[in-house]
Amino acid sequence: MKNSKTKKKRILNAAQVKGIFERFAREMAKHYGSLDQVVFIGVRTRGPYVAKRLAAIIKKRGGKEIPVGEMDITLYRDDLDALLPGGAIDHTRIPFDIAKKIDVLNHDFLHTGRTEPAAVDHLIDLGRPRMIHLAVMIDRGGRELPVAANYVGKTIKLAAAGQVQVRLKEVDRTDEVVVET
Repeated sequence: MKNSKTKKKRILNAAQVKGIFERFAREMAKHYGSLDQVVFIGVRTRGPYVAKRLAAIIKKRGGKEIPVGEMDITLYRDDLDALLPGGAIDHTRIPFDIAKKIDVLNHDFLHTGRTEPAAVDHLIDLGRPRMIHLAVMIDRGGRELPVAANYVGKTIKLAAAGQVQVRLKEVDRTDEVVVET
């Protein structure tokens, strides 16, 4: 049961979320140049939507069409025993070669840093990328492993018990980020 004293606060509205996607597109185009060797992999659950939206913005701005895949890292997590009893395993869908490419993992938020090594392990099992980068909408702190994102939408400080909800219109009918403290 939730504590009745929990507070929800919107920290990003739809315009700010859109601004983050636009900034990521500019930064990636500048950093990677032609984008010919770039692929996006969305880490479930919201990461595939982040990746697809970012790829659409890059294409709309006259850029290259970037291949987009999605990844389920359940079997690669270090807490698999705790996840499987009630959890479901979905399948990774990456219908293109990732070897020798710049693979950008897209995720909704970065917290403990345990998801990202699982995603990297999974990628390496599929091929050897030239480079793996990470793009996250929110970096909420609280790292347990030495992981950092290359692209960060917004950095916040949130207590361990706090929750981040990245809501995207593709699945939530709205673009916003809400924190619960």
